[in-house]
Amino acid sequence: MPVLVVGLGNPGPEYASTRHNLGWLLLDELMRQSGHPEFKKKFLGDLAKGSLGRQECLFLRPGTYMNESGRSVQPAAAFYRVDPHDIIVLHDELDLPLGDVRVKVGGGHAGHNGLRSIVQHLGTPDFVRVRMGIGRPPEGFAGDVADYVLSSFGSAERACIPEMIARGANAVLRILTEGVDRAMTETNTRDFGGEPGGKSEN
Repeated sequence: MPVLVVGLGNPGPEYASTRHNLGWLLLDELMRQSGHPEFKKKFLGDLAKGSLGRQECLFLRPGTYMNESGRSVQPAAAFYRVDPHDIIVLHDELDLPLGDVRVKVGGGHAGHNGLRSIVQHLGTPDFVRVRMGIGRPPEGFAGDVADYVLSSFGSAERACIPEMIARGANAVLRILTEGVDRAMTETNTRDFGGEPGGKSEN
């Protein structure tokens, strides 16, 4: 059975470099590693079939805006009969420091509109998430959280994006080849704080 890998973001060039589109950036890297399978317009988004780590994958980039992502994910999962536990959602995460990457199964949406929509349409939160940290708005940021996630990375921040995407891709490969539990153990370490890891978050 295939695994459905979903990259969250907003369509349109004005959003391409924003914090909220990290899921699309990671999906692009996974597509590259899969040999650039061709996207086709399906399920209110772009869908491609490929493989990673000998696992058949469906790569989905919802073409809806973030807060309606579930309208793309649910019909794709239903058509291909993908169980929620075989759905991997790639997304930005306010509650992690910039550059941190964690794997999580289930739990709340923490105010993330893309996750909220997917939970609502699937009827369950029990899918896999690869969370990429963007941190909270810095002190003095002119705007609210919505403004922050829809803003572009600063030049200093952009320097850490390639490494974060590489770590995210590695996390996905571990999920596919070693299983979610092992992937959480191997991925969920706070390299930036120097703490030995292994603890998963719920």
